[in-house]
Amino acid sequence: MIIREARPTDAPQIAPLMNLIYDEMALTDLEDVPGPDLLKVITAAYRTRTYLSGAATTVVAEANGQVVGVAFGYPGEREDIVDDVMTRLAAKSDAFDEPFDLESETAAGEWYLDSLAVSPDHQGQGIGRQLLRALPVYARRDQQAVIGLNVDLENPGAMRLYERMGYEVTGTQMIGGHEYYHMQLEIGDPVRVTN
Repeated sequence: MIIREARPTDAPQIAPLMNLIYDEMALTDLEDVPGPDLLKVITAAYRTRTYLSGAATTVVAEANGQVVGVAFGYPGEREDIVDDVMTRLAAKSDAFDEPFDLESETAAGEWYLDSLAVSPDHQGQGIGRQLLRALPVYARRDQQAVIGLNVDLENPGAMRLYERMGYEVTGTQMIGGHEYYHMQLEIGDPVRVTN
């Protein structure tokens, strides 16, 4: 298993994993968008510099040359920049009848783990745990000392994983009609970049 930053060529393998999350969230903005069209927009997003190593960071788990897991996050201050990518790409697609506006999920002062997904064929093998262990490096690189995330109240398995990794509940939040726990992990001092 290799944990590494994603490359543009990984996008077609990342998109179906990210779509698993969109399906779970049951976002009303996406219910009329045909699956292939949504996958095209997600794929295009994960080819952008913004998503890969710009405002956000995408980390993948690779096994036998295949992407089997993905983690996507960014400093909370950059949420609008990151969300704008999907909004612009959706606006260019004829499959979206209305503008695709994402709800705010985070706040300044944390590196926000927006998404964590593992291929159904590879779940239960510790891939999610390996991705979570890698994230502090990227959060510190982005000069953040806290990682935050949201977990659906109806997903106790994910909740147990985050708790085992040291995350603690700091509140609740409504996203797309579902209630989520907001959790955070203190990771220590961020990397200071000097010239």
